[in-house]
Amino acid sequence: MSLSYHNPVMLAECMELLDIRPDGVYADLTFGGGGHTSEMLRRGVKHLYAFDQDADAERNAQEITSKNFTFVRSNFRYLTNWLHYYGVTHVDGILADLGVSSHQFDESSRGFSFRGDALVDMRMNQQQTFSANDILNTYSEEQLADTLYLYGELKQARRIAAAIAKARTPGKLWTTNDLSNVVNPFIGRDREKKDLARVFQALRIEVNGEMDALRDMLCQTTELLSPGGRLVIMTYHSLEDRMVKNVMKSGNVDGIVSSDFYGNRNVPFRMIGKPTVA
Repeated sequence: MSLSYHNPVMLAECMELLDIRPDGVYADLTFGGGGHTSEMLRRGVKHLYAFDQDADAERNAQEITSKNFTFVRSNFRYLTNWLHYYGVTHVDGILADLGVSSHQFDESSRGFSFRGDALVDMRMNQQQTFSANDILNTYSEEQLADTLYLYGELKQARRIAAAIAKARTPGKLWTTNDLSNVVNPFIGRDREKKDLARVFQALRIEVNGEMDALRDMLCQTTELLSPGGRLVIMTYHSLEDRMVKNVMKSGNVDGIVSSDFYGNRNVPFRMIGKPTVA
């Protein structure tokens, strides 16, 4: 198998935690280049359903010919609907590698990174019409500030938002260099790359509705996993990490642990190993 890009993150750790069973049914919610999926298939599974909304990922999936594999071109927030469509009510393991794939970062024309100059796009699903350029051009200054603060955790969110609002003109097509030049005066030289990355992160999360999609997906996992099933999720920033840990510790994204009539905690998951941020 020769996929276009398939350098999976923490492959050995993920496989160990998933504890793949030959008779098991699994879901890889972030197919990407197919690295994790390929290894899961190599270890032998009854069936593997892989999700991704990116056209490049769909092209990669065409290289996998296993009869035990089904690719679903969809956001993972519709996980339950699609599995039910295929007649699946429970799975033995769910894997998700959150965030942006290295391919999406490296493909400068996608506008995910400030390392190259391209239109600020950031759509994971390129069939979607709404892009990061629309955010920069149409959001009010207050909406921009809220997005930068909530999803980028930037202390200078209001000043950056004001600078963006001042710099834009009707119909302006923002490039990654345009955005970087507007933002750079408001971040320290010692934190330049880190804070600029947070600006891009905030726009990416907003345009793709990532936190809402993650919340929807996580809420489905407690019903989809078979008894003894494994949930393995790699997170890359504190917002994702907090939500995932809340679900694993309490069964809900808010982290509120409920108890039954006898005071026993209603916790659907048992943590395995020490949580880490990828």
